[in-house]
Amino acid sequence: MITPPSSTPFSYVLGLADDALVSAQRMGWWISRAPQLEEDLALANIGLDQLGQARNLLTYAGELEGAGRSEDDLAYLRDDRDFRNVWLVERPQTDFGVAMARLLVFSAWQAELYAALALGEDPTLAAIAGKAVKEVAYHLDHARRWVVRLGDGTEESHARMQVALEAEWPYVEELFGPVDGAVVDPVALRDAVLTTVESVLAEATLVVPQVAPARGGGRRGLHTEDLGYLLAEMQHLHRSHPGATW
Repeated sequence: MITPPSSTPFSYVLGLADDALVSAQRMGWWISRAPQLEEDLALANIGLDQLGQARNLLTYAGELEGAGRSEDDLAYLRDDRDFRNVWLVERPQTDFGVAMARLLVFSAWQAELYAALALGEDPTLAAIAGKAVKEVAYHLDHARRWVVRLGDGTEESHARMQVALEAEWPYVEELFGPVDGAVVDPVALRDAVLTTVESVLAEATLVVPQVAPARGGGRRGLHTEDLGYLLAEMQHLHRSHPGATW
């Protein structure tokens, strides 16, 4: 096993893993609920991609921690205050427009993040990111197509897409908040991510929301109550049958 550089902190990798894991769980909600069968499959595959990213990052986080915790331990045996994901990914997305607005922002951010990590000095993160950046390119394109289709569609779809965007926008800024020990400076990603998102919004005839950012705090273990409900569902089977294998 390659010895990771000492500059790569456990908490930073854990935060990236939790972002992907929680987003995957939210994306899985759309299976059987998407507006058409093809979209059911597309969102399921996007969720599986995110889950794969989470598994790789959780495994690496466990190696960095050095306490013998596996990916399953980190996913299923932590409470909400131990999770380090941003608020953007943990909130319910039961409106399809919200799901696409969130995927647009999140995948634009992941695309820049993984591209930078793929060129970094940490060989494990570079390998994980090198695979993930190809997946995220599809996620971003998928979100772009839907946001444009809805935003530049009917009067009703335009209005609902704008409302969805405004619901998600307060949680965007937390993606760029400074993180101790970050391998890639989140602040440095801001301009590129917003340029990508805003170009899609212009194509979709949507307006960039003018709303105050939410307080955030996910990187410090401070979360909305929504994460607790999500984890109760996600962790229930594992915690009900500890140590079980099949």
